[in-house]
Amino acid sequence: MNTFGRNFRCTTFGESHGKAVGVVIDGCPPGIALTEDDIQPYLDRRRPGKSPLESARQEPDRVEILSGTFEVRTTGAPIALVVRNRDVRSEDYDALRDVFRPGHADYTYQAKYGLRDHRGGGRSSGRETLARVAAGAVAVRCLAPYGVAVSGRVVAVHGATEPEAMEAEIRAARDAGDSVGGIVEVTATGCPAGLGDPVFGKLDAAIAGAMMGIGAVKGVEIGEGFGAARMLGSEMNDPIGKAGFASNHAGGILGGISTGQDIVVRIAVKPTPSIRRVQRTVDLAGEEREISVAGRHDPCIAPRIVPVAECMLALVLVDAMLEQAKYRGAPI
Repeated sequence: MNTFGRNFRCTTFGESHGKAVGVVIDGCPPGIALTEDDIQPYLDRRRPGKSPLESARQEPDRVEILSGTFEVRTTGAPIALVVRNRDVRSEDYDALRDVFRPGHADYTYQAKYGLRDHRGGGRSSGRETLARVAAGAVAVRCLAPYGVAVSGRVVAVHGATEPEAMEAEIRAARDAGDSVGGIVEVTATGCPAGLGDPVFGKLDAAIAGAMMGIGAVKGVEIGEGFGAARMLGSEMNDPIGKAGFASNHAGGILGGISTGQDIVVRIAVKPTPSIRRVQRTVDLAGEEREISVAGRHDPCIAPRIVPVAECMLALVLVDAMLEQAKYRGAPI
């Protein structure tokens, strides 16, 4: 499945070592001010090669709007966005053609399709998230006139919570030929109450699905999340008064519908599976092998996932706002 959303539909395309990565957005309302300059800052935050603690792949990641705008405003027609791959070194993956990398989707793609693109993981590469970010940046533009804003941050790396300590964890893993995971928190402010549908269309379910759709994410919490299992009802419940809610343990969602409070989401990001340390695996013939993954990889994916998570949350929210407009009979 390469299409996300019901009303604001995004179909992504492209591979890590193909000619380009991009997205087609269908359902974007007309009249939204949009240029490449509105999208580029999000791609700049996600792109590799910005520091020694990231992949050394040098990609400018310059976005092109191919359709869907006229005189710097959206027309309501499909918006096509494309980013060309420039710094491709497919030869770095020649030794992986017949070997499954532990922790990667190599084995499962082979099982499903009977073949796979071994160059950087092909479609399963983290580079696919570039297209989500481009689409999410457009969603952010749609939300802005309604006072809805999304922001994110890394809150922990390998258990460390202070910025210097987090950086030290990443450096130590990189120097050891290993990798570390982290926790990212994303918050949406200014969301109106009433977004989301009961039972199978819950807003928190949509958010969880969107976040789990990011390749390296292995867990999602909303509000107190798993911490709620350790609380009393009297602690977890958010009291309501004339001034509104006194707390936000629910993370801005009750019964699958937004409360009007901040929507707070945390995601668990696994360690980068491509590491230099020797690991055990098998090849296409089922023979046991040892593998050390060369090439350019992030020792920690969490920092570069922040804009990805922000944009996925923006995509869910704009989709929910368009759905809510159907109930109210008014445009977004």
